[in-house]
Amino acid sequence: MKTGRLGAALLLIVILMLASACGAKEYKPQAINEETDKCVICNMAIKDDPYATQIITKDGQSLKFDDIGCMNKWKVENGTETLGAEFVRDHNSGDWVKYEKAYYAYDAEYITPMAYGVIAFEDKASAQAYIDEQGKGQLLSSDELAHHKWEVNREMMDMEDMEKHNESMHSDESKDEMNMGHETEGNQS
Repeated sequence: MKTGRLGAALLLIVILMLASACGAKEYKPQAINEETDKCVICNMAIKDDPYATQIITKDGQSLKFDDIGCMNKWKVENGTETLGAEFVRDHNSGDWVKYEKAYYAYDAEYITPMAYGVIAFEDKASAQAYIDEQGKGQLLSSDELAHHKWEVNREMMDMEDMEKHNESMHSDESKDEMNMGHETEGNQS
């Protein structure tokens, strides 16, 4: 009888282990489709580049963003209860990295699609090397980034350099949408 109970206990343990393994969901980022993907927040076209970020919800929905600042804005507006995983791109390789494992370089003058100035890296050394190369910036972990004061560099958004940046970062369609909203701005000379 002891053998029967032991066998039943072992079988129960195996079943519980299998059940818990099946319940652990692995979230993977989806590829960026430059033809159709638009940022959930700013509605700009998303380039398949190192600035793209992504949230996978617990139900498997992929939310894509053209700038990490837009992803943060979505989390502030919608909360984090439905998040399955967050992904950023390594600035050097373009590989997807889990948000919480990445390191970040920040400076208000770093050029990013929506002028938040935060750039992601796969490791601390790469982020620090970028800061050193630029001669400015602050190194942040994901925990520190959670307390970051997210602000758009308004001066950069209005600069001629930002227009050049937008031309290279976004599709013609998105650029036209952006220009339509700014047709009257700056044309009063």
